[in-house]
Amino acid sequence: MPELPEVEALAGFLREHAVGAVIGRIDIAALSVLKTFDPPITELQGTDVTDAARFGKHLALRAGDLWLITHLSRGGWLRWVDNPSAAPPKPGKGPLALRIHFFTPEGATPAIDLTEAGTKKRLAVWVVRDPQQVASIARLGPDALTVTELEFAEILGSTSARLKTSLVDQSLLAGIGNAYSDEILHVAKLSPFASSSKLDPGSVGVLYEAMRSVLSDAVARSAGQDAARLKGEKRSGMRVHARTGLPCPVCGDPVREVAYVDRSFQYCATCQTAGKILADRRMSRLLK
Repeated sequence: MPELPEVEALAGFLREHAVGAVIGRIDIAALSVLKTFDPPITELQGTDVTDAARFGKHLALRAGDLWLITHLSRGGWLRWVDNPSAAPPKPGKGPLALRIHFFTPEGATPAIDLTEAGTKKRLAVWVVRDPQQVASIARLGPDALTVTELEFAEILGSTSARLKTSLVDQSLLAGIGNAYSDEILHVAKLSPFASSSKLDPGSVGVLYEAMRSVLSDAVARSAGQDAARLKGEKRSGMRVHARTGLPCPVCGDPVREVAYVDRSFQYCATCQTAGKILADRRMSRLLK
């Protein structure tokens, strides 16, 4: 799933390539992707693209007095197409969900494709006059890159949830998902199952600095990358996430995993849990 660094990079890519263009034809290949009907998506046609932005893990394109907002979810992605097919796509065929054609000031006619892999269709698109009209944006907590350390401490103190849960809860903190929460906790050397509200002030400060450094480094690596390369860039920078069984880059011990029904996360027992192995929830109760 694209998280804060990748979505920030996509917004930067669109600011560079789409701002100043006029929106042309819009092809809907998967009707279920569109979550709003008023204003209609066709109202975007003929409008000038004036900005691109990020709201948590939502990507937004501003055109006229409207916003086109998407949440790419787990299997979604954005592709820039220099020479799109002139023929409208056939609904229900392949991963394409939505295509937006552009007319650039230079006379080019590129497009962006919103695609979604897999059978679970969670990609969402809204057309609104105010981003706060999207319920999942209205519920967002402070952005992970702009929250202050004091605000961060207050957020953790307000919940008894485990650290892993708190970091990915978008209503508490916006922008962090499964992958970067693994990385942040590894850098901070904290257990994913530590209680958020019981962290001492020193550990809160360490976690805050880890969050800032991991996200800032990932944003810097992603900046300027075209959309096609962002997934590879994300994977290349991971220390523990999706590296089960590989050596921890800090201590050399094998990276371990806790698996759920439809997701998993990774950690280093030596670096983060004083050697304790966190039990797989599918097999036994979780260790604190």
